[in-house]
Amino acid sequence: MKWTDQLIDCVAAATPGGYLPAGPPATEPIAWAAVSLAAAGRPGAARRAADWLANAQQRDGAVGVTADQSTPAWPTSLSILAWLAAQQADGAHSYQDNIQRAVDWALEAKGRTAPRKPQIGHDTMLVGWSWAADTHSWLEPTAMFVKALRQAGYADHPRVREGVRLLTDRLLPSGGANYGNTMVLGQELLAHAQPTGIVLWALAGEAIEDARLPQAIDYLSNSLTAQTTTASLAYAVLGLTVQNARPAEADSWLEEAFDRQSADRPSLYKLALLAAALPSPAPTPLASASS
Repeated sequence: MKWTDQLIDCVAAATPGGYLPAGPPATEPIAWAAVSLAAAGRPGAARRAADWLANAQQRDGAVGVTADQSTPAWPTSLSILAWLAAQQADGAHSYQDNIQRAVDWALEAKGRTAPRKPQIGHDTMLVGWSWAADTHSWLEPTAMFVKALRQAGYADHPRVREGVRLLTDRLLPSGGANYGNTMVLGQELLAHAQPTGIVLWALAGEAIEDARLPQAIDYLSNSLTAQTTTASLAYAVLGLTVQNARPAEADSWLEEAFDRQSADRPSLYKLALLAAALPSPAPTPLASASS
């Protein structure tokens, strides 16, 4: 059996699961599992994950981090992608109501702004999405909502367009991105692989004429090795793939990461991320560069 088939079998067997092997089921790993299983041609297993997310959805449309924790609700974005993928896999519209309620909630959710200060490099007045309610907009949750809303058909919505401007604004001058800050007290902050991969994934297909975008691709392409940690590697490969810059070594790096996970007690979170970074034979809500 190919290692990629073994990986998909492991994702299916661990769904629903969480961040730790014996931990409680959590929304983010289950959403990644749904999309990965759908892309791998496992509609039944993808539906099982999507159903878990539907049962966890609250009346206002949001999906919390676990079934018992209604906040923070940033994983609502990934739930939208999961339901879209499950529908695409089985050719039905089983989750259309869930998607619409989640989209309605997402369009109302806003990160806080703050007056601009010379000590801070990024535009603090741009509105995106935050990790937790009533806090500042940060790069990763904004990227996930931009991706989800574009895939749900809201690419031209003003909130999505401002989200794209925020993501571009948060790219570092010398290439890459971090959690969402650029300069503090005149010092450029360091880039990291995971947020850079996430922002490249979200911005794929956008017509952005900004030198920092190809610089971010270069940073990420030159940063990855076989020793890159599993989550960072998966997000980075995913981002580079949709930017048509998938590294030639990507599959061997992913296989080595799967071997490392298999030698221990793997979590659904890392298994599903690795599966999400596998080459997809057809466009999916996760890997598509278009909206």
